[in-house]
Amino acid sequence: MADLEARAFLTTLFEAAVRAADPYEAIRTHLPEKPKGRTIVVGAGKAASQMAAAFETLWDHPLEGIVVARHGPIEPCARIRVLQSAHPVPDEAGLRASEALLKRVEGLTSDDLVVALISGGGSSLLPAPPEGLTLADEIAVNRALLASGAPISAMNVVRKHVSRIKGGRLAAAAGPARVVTLVVSDVPGDNPAFVASGPTVPDGSTVKEALEIVSRYGMALPDGVMAHLRSERAHAPDPSDAVFGRHECHVIASASVSLQAAADKAKALGIEARILSDAIEGEARDIGRMHAALAREVALRNRPFEKPVVLLSGGETTVTISGKDYGKGGRNSELLLSLALDIEGLDGVDALAADTDGIDGSEDNAGAYADGKSVARMRAAGADPRAHLAHHDAWSAFSASGDLFVPGPTGTNVNDFRAMLIR
Repeated sequence: MADLEARAFLTTLFEAAVRAADPYEAIRTHLPEKPKGRTIVVGAGKAASQMAAAFETLWDHPLEGIVVARHGPIEPCARIRVLQSAHPVPDEAGLRASEALLKRVEGLTSDDLVVALISGGGSSLLPAPPEGLTLADEIAVNRALLASGAPISAMNVVRKHVSRIKGGRLAAAAGPARVVTLVVSDVPGDNPAFVASGPTVPDGSTVKEALEIVSRYGMALPDGVMAHLRSERAHAPDPSDAVFGRHECHVIASASVSLQAAADKAKALGIEARILSDAIEGEARDIGRMHAALAREVALRNRPFEKPVVLLSGGETTVTISGKDYGKGGRNSELLLSLALDIEGLDGVDALAADTDGIDGSEDNAGAYADGKSVARMRAAGADPRAHLAHHDAWSAFSASGDLFVPGPTGTNVNDFRAMLIR
């Protein structure tokens, strides 16, 4: 298999993983029972407009509602209003969108149904600072979280205690209506309370835990935010509260399902596939080195798996930024640049790391490809790959070598996808 054929193979596996998370098919098998009263659709996340379009196509009953997607291309909807706001840093549009969602669920009855369509990215899309705090405070919290290196689960524990909409608060506001939440999960372990910080899914995390996370990761938060976290107002709804008694939550798409789809596709194409894990977390460059070490072991010693084989993994790594000297990139690009440096000169290894939503970090790429010659191509183009890695500038390195992977927005989001083909 030539290098170009290897990349086509890896791209085919990515496409299979994304198809397995298609909102239409996922929602079709999880339609709730129709209510006596109204059907109100709310939602937020990178897949919000695609989920809304799928739901209104499948729902042969009156409905109305609002969902919030990120700025950029969206799927048009006929009956559900699609608002847009910023990701990963919240903006004023997100503030208005959060207010619109909270207003939409006011005044409902026990005969009404609220369908919440939730996907990854909703935390940033729904800023709703508590009384006494501002959007600037929430932006400061978000920036501190993104730079901290904390896993997504820890980030969302903090977020849900500095919000009027997260941590189940949107669902509580909809009472006494029945709420059915359909989740496209982008978090390791698929805990629905962590996806978009759980606007309709309360959990048992506490303010004490939030403060411990802030301390553990050395986050510098505004004084007003810290005062809020030490106050009674910060407590999130209790999952045992009667207002949640009639609620349901279903994870309808996840990294686990998508990785299995990719494995099945690889086997259909004649290559054995092994899934390492769907919940790998840690510093992106460290996880990249771990994957590189495994690839070398298989390539050079034919263990612990026999080649040819494709190794698949998912989860969400982190990039810890210290100081203000950083470039363009994302966690998948940074992971792959670290891997590329460690497989330099190694023949027969091709890798792809990409975000399943089609966007990795601040640019328009989902991730990148790498092989044993990637680093040489970077240097030939005048790039210093180690310097780019040190400055969190993986995009520039892969742009120089021509190895960026740019599929465009996919309309879904089940976290990161990694595939290493060892020939």
